[in-house]
Amino acid sequence: MVAVTANPRRWWALGALVASMLTLGFDMTILNVALPTMAAELGAGTGEQQWMADAYVVVFAALMLPAGLLGDRFGRRRMLITGLALFLAGSLMGALAPDVNWVVAARAFMGVGGALVTPLALSVLPSLFGADERAKAVGIISAASALGLPLGPIIGGWLLNHFWWGSVFLVNVPMAAIGIAACVLLLPETGDPASPRVDVLSAALTATGLGALIYAIIEAPDRGWHDPLVLATFAAAAVLLTALVLRERRAERPMLDMTLLAHRGFLFNTLAATLVMFVLSGLLFVLPPYLQAVLGHDALGTGVRLLPMMGGLMVAARGAQPVVARFGARAVVSAGLVVLAFAALLGSRTTAGSGYGFVALWLSITGVGFGFAVVPAMDGALAALPRDRAGSGSGLLMTLRQVGAAVGIALLGSLLAGIFRDRLDVTGLPPHAAHTAGDSVVAAHLIARQAGPESAARLAASANDAYVHGMGVTLLVCGIAALAAALLAAVLLPRTPSPAREAETDGATMVVAAEDA
Repeated sequence: MVAVTANPRRWWALGALVASMLTLGFDMTILNVALPTMAAELGAGTGEQQWMADAYVVVFAALMLPAGLLGDRFGRRRMLITGLALFLAGSLMGALAPDVNWVVAARAFMGVGGALVTPLALSVLPSLFGADERAKAVGIISAASALGLPLGPIIGGWLLNHFWWGSVFLVNVPMAAIGIAACVLLLPETGDPASPRVDVLSAALTATGLGALIYAIIEAPDRGWHDPLVLATFAAAAVLLTALVLRERRAERPMLDMTLLAHRGFLFNTLAATLVMFVLSGLLFVLPPYLQAVLGHDALGTGVRLLPMMGGLMVAARGAQPVVARFGARAVVSAGLVVLAFAALLGSRTTAGSGYGFVALWLSITGVGFGFAVVPAMDGALAALPRDRAGSGSGLLMTLRQVGAAVGIALLGSLLAGIFRDRLDVTGLPPHAAHTAGDSVVAAHLIARQAGPESAARLAASANDAYVHGMGVTLLVCGIAALAAALLAAVLLPRTPSPAREAETDGATMVVAAEDA
């Protein structure tokens, strides 16, 4: 293999990608901390809170495949800048939203921007870095996202303590502006004009199919799993997604490239990353209400108390590359999933009287497991992509990851909501107040404040007990899912030699030139 000169701007270009991913990572956790406050001020139940979280994720997942193709055809830097601009506009819309419906709409609009940013930030990496540097670049990108995670809750908590809830959207504006400036000044243009055209019908099938699936999962606990509307929506989702797969299999140059799933390395690394996101998204959804409503911390205190997980994640993201070089990606991904399962199972033992020390322990372990599982899994999936399908292939990777996140929020949130509603003791409350209290633990505490002293204490204690029980069951499901994923990874992930051993056998160093627009 002939070596070519590496792009000398590649590390500066990575800085632009870091700024872009930092913006999205920042927004991810700032909303989780804000949801209990928004639920109280906007009167949002658990289902509406799920939609505020999932509106972004569903649109994000549905549009990442066409977003990857748009970047391939029209320039990845151009589409990255467009995505950040849309994210900025959606954040302004969210800050000014007058009610829950407008917040959901703003989150969906932000999802359009996020869908353009994430796959294209990843798809640039194979064009800039060779195999010997790509894992390090993926680790830096992951660390950038991880850095946004702890900053989001802390700054968001401070904003909620001093300003109105819309400030958690408004703070995205300068962050997105910095990302745009970094892309304009530092990132070279790359693309693949020969990539397939965006299939509007396939994109519509993806959006409507995923939207119908998430809607049915979120509405089922309230309406009932046998409700005609829920069953019809599940059936519609199955038909739409089946039609999508059949259409893409017949397409000459498909948007959803099913041939990529024939690559064992891409398929099973992507599956591992998807299951990790399922577990992590569910955990991040259920934990902030516990810290705020049950333990009584304010928004800033909640953000600070999420730091142990973020610290563990950053340590693991930094240390994943040398550990993979020593033991191989399959062993590290499997071990990371086992650690994540242990953390979730440990967390399922949390009670209302456990105190924060126990929570900090299993949160730290969660971050370590997540980092060691997701970084080598994503690098292995990216390494399996053909160079000319980097945009669409990384779009497929991130789409499946976000589907895992959306289903995690919807399914685990619905499980928690159903258990909470069934276990909550609303004896003696008027029907309307009883129904409102069953919406969420935040709503139950608000109703308790309006009741008499004896009823208030009983309802608050029942709400805490019901929520902690539901959170324990949810974390138990997360732990079982992570154990199943660890077993699949240990059996199915391809055995890959360490970079050092590859260098010994190849006897050469591969350097990749960046594509020039």
